[in-house]
Amino acid sequence: MNHSRRQFLVGAAGLTAVAFEAGTAFAGPQAGAIDAARPAAGSDEARAPAGREPFSVHSADGTILAGEAQGDPAAPEILFIHGLRQSRLSWDKQFADPALKNFRMVGFDLRGHGDSGKPASLDAYSDADRWADDVAAVMEALKLRKPVLVGWSLGGFVAGAYLRKYGGSQIAGVNLVDAVTRLSLDLLTEEAATFTRTTTSPDLSERTAATADFLAACFHQPPTGSDLQRMLVLNGMTARAVNEGFVRTTTTDLEPVFKEFAGPILLTHGRHDRLVKLAMSERIKALRPDSRLSIYADSGHSPFYEEPARYGQELAAFMTIANRG
Repeated sequence: MNHSRRQFLVGAAGLTAVAFEAGTAFAGPQAGAIDAARPAAGSDEARAPAGREPFSVHSADGTILAGEAQGDPAAPEILFIHGLRQSRLSWDKQFADPALKNFRMVGFDLRGHGDSGKPASLDAYSDADRWADDVAAVMEALKLRKPVLVGWSLGGFVAGAYLRKYGGSQIAGVNLVDAVTRLSLDLLTEEAATFTRTTTSPDLSERTAATADFLAACFHQPPTGSDLQRMLVLNGMTARAVNEGFVRTTTTDLEPVFKEFAGPILLTHGRHDRLVKLAMSERIKALRPDSRLSIYADSGHSPFYEEPARYGQELAAFMTIANRG
């Protein structure tokens, strides 16, 4: 067992209990239609942290998307889109950040992740328009007027898929965080390419080990304690079909979409990212010289988690720029 995996598994003795609780999570699209309705008291979704409003909406293909919103509906809006094998809980530090308290913040579990529906069809994940429709469904159900899209890792692809299908007229700006904007082996690390195979392995032992290793690779400053336990559970909840379907997508280059987007772009990237090379963000910067590239010297793939105070301040400043006029 390598050092990173050992570090991630230390203290995880209570993981079984956490996993059992997670196993009661929302099962998927077969549940009742509850578009934007408040869940029943006592349900998993109703147990959102204080101040957050849980919601569930249907996407265009019937997939149910679970999420949470916080803040004044009249305030400038941020729509957070998480990365592969993660969830809306990835943004907990942002939802608790005083620097962001004056904004309406919305996060949701991508299809195949967390409490959202998990279609079995690989087409549900290979078709970029499905991801785009998910963003549109959340925006419509929550009556978001003109949010800033924050796309982390896979979330950057999802944000680009939305812009590709729906255009940018309803988007105030885009923050790409260690984002995947072009599926190219020279822009992703060899480690990332390996995880494409190992995290979808039919061998349960290999897949389990790879899940822990993938999570470790997301950080330069790794999480510990309950944060680690929760992240491991959430990674394990992700449908195998997500990876298997996504790698089959024919939409491999979203750089032209971001070049054509008329709004402002903030590029956030961790210096020690083990999955997405800095060159990915640098290419967007070259295409959009008016964008800002902010490199986090003490972060890996997750700068918003590893250096949250700086990230919150920079996102708040970007919100001011994006919402001018």
